[in-house]
Amino acid sequence: MDSANPALNCPAPDALDLLLSRRSGSAKTMTGPGPSPAQLEAILTAAARVPDHGKLFPWRFIVFEGDARSRMGELLAATLRDTDPQATPDRIEQERQRFLRAPAVVAVVSRVREQIPIPVWEQQLSAGAVCQTMLIAAHAIGFVANWLTEWPAYNATVKEKLGLKPGERIAGFVYIGQPALPLEERVRPDMTKIVTRF
Repeated sequence: MDSANPALNCPAPDALDLLLSRRSGSAKTMTGPGPSPAQLEAILTAAARVPDHGKLFPWRFIVFEGDARSRMGELLAATLRDTDPQATPDRIEQERQRFLRAPAVVAVVSRVREQIPIPVWEQQLSAGAVCQTMLIAAHAIGFVANWLTEWPAYNATVKEKLGLKPGERIAGFVYIGQPALPLEERVRPDMTKIVTRF
């Protein structure tokens, strides 16, 4: 399909099967290979098609692949050492390895604009939709993905080193790879308990 000129709203009966079979794969049990450059571009392009009231594009991406994952690990280890004098060598090493768990990691940065007619909440929801769509797109191509935040998403030093500006925050880090272990189904909600009709 031509991503620049897609046929819009074409029926895709298999898409429902895709959605009903989607399952996050733990970042802790991912392996390679990761997405090729073309596959990652397709995943990000799909993610950028989410609902976006006002056409603000209130999100952006930071991609970590190859050596960038190790550089991020060094940043996390240094930040932990600076902020937690009680951090053990094992804990510091855990941070050094955090972004090496998957062959590709994408930070989704929510960038909210205030004092405009579009509510902040809607802009934030759009960034959440980006994360979810990335999970679905990765699954469609044959990968597993895991949407996490964890402490780096909320740490001021990490956000500064990643170049986040005022009004920006990390909606999530999306880890993409292959499952090292078979996926198992998890508990799903009882639909009779969460659906009402007005």
